[in-house]
Amino acid sequence: MLEIRRSADRGRADHGWLESFHTFSFADYYDPEWMGYGPLRVINDDRVAPGQGFGKHGHRDMEILTYILTGALEHRDSMGNGSVIRPGDVQRMSAGTGVTHSEFNPSTTEAVHFLQIWLLPEAQRLAPGYEQKHFSAADKRGRLRLIASHDGAEGSVVVHQDARVYAGLFDGAERAELRLPPGRRAWVQLARGTLSVDGVRLSAGDGAHTPGPAQLTLQGGTDAEVLVFDLP
Repeated sequence: MLEIRRSADRGRADHGWLESFHTFSFADYYDPEWMGYGPLRVINDDRVAPGQGFGKHGHRDMEILTYILTGALEHRDSMGNGSVIRPGDVQRMSAGTGVTHSEFNPSTTEAVHFLQIWLLPEAQRLAPGYEQKHFSAADKRGRLRLIASHDGAEGSVVVHQDARVYAGLFDGAERAELRLPPGRRAWVQLARGTLSVDGVRLSAGDGAHTPGPAQLTLQGGTDAEVLVFDLP
């Protein structure tokens, strides 16, 4: 059975230059009932003002995915990587034994809106790593496109966890299904628009979860952009 986590029930932090909504407990937001979902530990829905960003800070023992919705985010890290992440890009940073990085909105006029996702790794003290790939709107239109997986299937970025992450764009009659076998579970996060999942209407910021066995049906979208996590 699908259970819903409504957008309005998430944690919220407003720092002026940063507005962030926390699906799960994070920083000053703590709810013991929402500490994560399986290995999915963080979904932060962030908006950073023009010319602002996160200064150099550290992470370890976490798989971090960044998914841009609008605007751009400039990334630099202690591994020597430097890039600008734009809509359609997926960045994976394995913090492992320790990484420092910074994230900055390079625009002087446009805010950047993105999801930052943390997955617990399959093992501690892994070697740090970085990967960035682009998935076009056409890749995701009316379907669930695999964007992250344990084995890099279908050109997805590699995460050190038995997880498969899909992204999709849905309007009108477009429809997709995802079958969950026994022992798997799914989290659905609607990034923007509206969408029906198993007949339940979701709005931007809403999440939903269900254990397998199940078959999720996504349809009836209006300007919908969604991420679906297939998890152990």
